[in-house]
Amino acid sequence: MEGDSLSCVKYLMFIFNFFIFLGGSFLLGLGLWVIIDPTGFREIIAANPLMFMGAYLLLAMGAMLFLLGFLGCCGAIRENKCLLLFFFMFILVIFLAELSAAILAFLFRENLTRDFFTKDLKRHYQGNNSTDVFTSTWNSVMITFECCGVNGPEDFTGALHTMNVVPKACCVRNVLQKDGEIIGSEECMMGRELNRQGCYSTILNSMEPYVYIAGALAIGVLAVELFAMIFAMCLFRGIQ
Repeated sequence: MEGDSLSCVKYLMFIFNFFIFLGGSFLLGLGLWVIIDPTGFREIIAANPLMFMGAYLLLAMGAMLFLLGFLGCCGAIRENKCLLLFFFMFILVIFLAELSAAILAFLFRENLTRDFFTKDLKRHYQGNNSTDVFTSTWNSVMITFECCGVNGPEDFTGALHTMNVVPKACCVRNVLQKDGEIIGSEECMMGRELNRQGCYSTILNSMEPYVYIAGALAIGVLAVELFAMIFAMCLFRGIQ
């Protein structure tokens, strides 16, 4: 590779990975702050399984991008073949993992149907048991999206081994209050003051505007990773 072309690829790769490094640093710092924050946010995260998983996912993504950007920057600016090769292999593993995840999601798409979630809910849901991860996750989803069950309150008919018709998570809450106090607790337990919309439809409707954006971002990420591998290999082969 000619000297000017090699220099161009080198600095393009450095700038590209520098932005990845900055993004990873931001996500890593945000994830650490959420997990170790001493002002009480840590307790909120620990009490909510979805937020708990999200915080650690944020931390893992930040650490991965931080390392990836660092390897790319150092490999490019120092023209280190070892670092460039490691960077290429790292990107390749991530690329193949994402591709595998997309293929598996397509093959097992029937597991994301309404019937699948309904059977799973009736089999494992334990009402107001906050110690069970499956149950507490479903309760968090129902409270957050103001919905009830997969299809509606009828999903809990005969499923709860109590006098209550529905779990407390289905009750209508006062969104203006910080703790989201239940409106008409007794009426709700008897099947009156409650959210009647199923979570499956509610979540699909809330996600629908973002499906095309998510698809475009996924394609964009795969394209960026592909170009990163090409740049890394061109620079690797151009270094004497």
